[in-house]
Amino acid sequence: MAADRFVSPELARRISELSRGINRQLGLLIDRRGDITHVLVGDAHRLTIPDLTRHRAGTGRFRGLRLIHTHLRGEGLSRDDLTDLSLLRLDAVVVIEARPDGLPGFVELGSIKPEGGGDTRPWRIERIHSLHGWDLDFLTFIAELEGRIARGDATRMVDGAEGCILVGVTTGPTGPAQASLDELERLSHTAGLQVLDRVLQSRRKFDGRYVMGKGKLEDVLVRAMQLGAEVLVFDRELAPSQLRNIATATDLKVVDRTQLILDIFAQRARSRAGRLQVELAQLRYRKPRLKVMPTAMSRLSGGIGGRGPGESKLEINRRRANERETRLEKELDRLAAGRQLRRQRRVANHLPQVAIVGYTNAGKSTLLNRMTRSGVDAEDKLFATLDPTSRRLRVPTEREIILTDTVGFIRNLPSDLLHAFRSTLEEAAQADLVLHVADASSPELDMHLAEVERTLEGLGAGEVPRILALNKVDAVDAVLWDGLRDRYGGRLVSAHTGAGLDALLTELERTLFREARKAEVEARRTALQPPTTPESPPGAGVTGSFANAEQYWAAVEAAYT
Repeated sequence: MAADRFVSPELARRISELSRGINRQLGLLIDRRGDITHVLVGDAHRLTIPDLTRHRAGTGRFRGLRLIHTHLRGEGLSRDDLTDLSLLRLDAVVVIEARPDGLPGFVELGSIKPEGGGDTRPWRIERIHSLHGWDLDFLTFIAELEGRIARGDATRMVDGAEGCILVGVTTGPTGPAQASLDELERLSHTAGLQVLDRVLQSRRKFDGRYVMGKGKLEDVLVRAMQLGAEVLVFDRELAPSQLRNIATATDLKVVDRTQLILDIFAQRARSRAGRLQVELAQLRYRKPRLKVMPTAMSRLSGGIGGRGPGESKLEINRRRANERETRLEKELDRLAAGRQLRRQRRVANHLPQVAIVGYTNAGKSTLLNRMTRSGVDAEDKLFATLDPTSRRLRVPTEREIILTDTVGFIRNLPSDLLHAFRSTLEEAAQADLVLHVADASSPELDMHLAEVERTLEGLGAGEVPRILALNKVDAVDAVLWDGLRDRYGGRLVSAHTGAGLDALLTELERTLFREARKAEVEARRTALQPPTTPESPPGAGVTGSFANAEQYWAAVEAAYT
């Protein structure tokens, strides 16, 4: 067929006659050169399109094939037609009415509609009552369509950033799901993705194949084509089969929440221990998903000198993954032993340790920098600091303590990641005091506090004394400060301005050295004679305004505690 025609009247009449003759739908897949690549025979209601993966498709580009097929009942484009158009990224779908006399009737043209304009529908549908006189040039049409999509991509996209659509599916209230999507958007920005749109679907239960409904997935794909998105980011951990099904159905890169967090950790890890921990977590995440890796799982051995079933590519990958996991665990155990030795030295030197913990982006690193005059990386991003950092701090009584900044927590922190970073996170469990930093300006403050407490309990740090620092109060209306203090009982501070840090340091000192001071007081009470004044002879038991030594020591102890 001529390359510049959607369909010629002669071809339309021929397939219409044949379709009526056998009472089945007939379809043709035609490439942009006008060559017919497939002839499809369906039943009276539908036809099935074969695998088209060998035909290229990409962001802002279509498959390079258009579908021409007949309908026998006088209906126009069906939902199945529009589904094929979107999921298969066809250039266009053309339906020809096969009338009872075998002649072609009306024609309907369906195509993806670029974003913009007042019409919010993702498809453009046009009905032509007769093929005679329909002179729309196909090559001009498809070139203009792909050009409009590409121009839209250019105005939206940031150079070097992949565009993504966030996808959330919930079986409960939409409020917490929207808040989780907000957090996923911040995670995506931290990972270097550009969020072009977000979709949230409420369902009674999750779909076993696609998590969301298939129809909704089709809408998401059309939206991705309109916006030029290359990645779908799901706000939950996907099962291996779901990951494969969604990627196969959309031809897009599919990332779940766990993958996204692992990718951020991989970007942020600087120390050897951090890189090994991230690699171990990624390995544990990928191992169960090796079985859904595409093709090429044929036997590699056998034959002369190697009789038997041999070893598949999948088995080799799994064995190598197990070997690498074992090596990583041994190396991390060695590094953990080194950290334990350093902790023992600090204990021997009587240097108390304070672990700074909190939800990610609560301002832990900024607070450490402000208190110790350090230059630890602190950005307004999730997981800006990954590797633990320890700094010495001199408190008002000239004593020294060790402040350790740990990795931030987050809701649904991947279990593999938590296990891999356990030796690092155990800094909190082995600390003398936990300084819990929370973002007082966050509307999700209650959830953040609960998530940190739950994680600390899981790490065995539930019994460690802790102080709550409500950070970022400079971003909270001052009339709300008393309410925050009364409700949560923490210290109001601002790592950005330094407000409230003196009171926080005083409370740190009192909490850390309370037991030591009480022991010191008791030792002095038993080892020393009661203090005297020049007016009183030794042993008289009178000390200034105190009636006796017992009152004096009681006052000293009260001041210390």
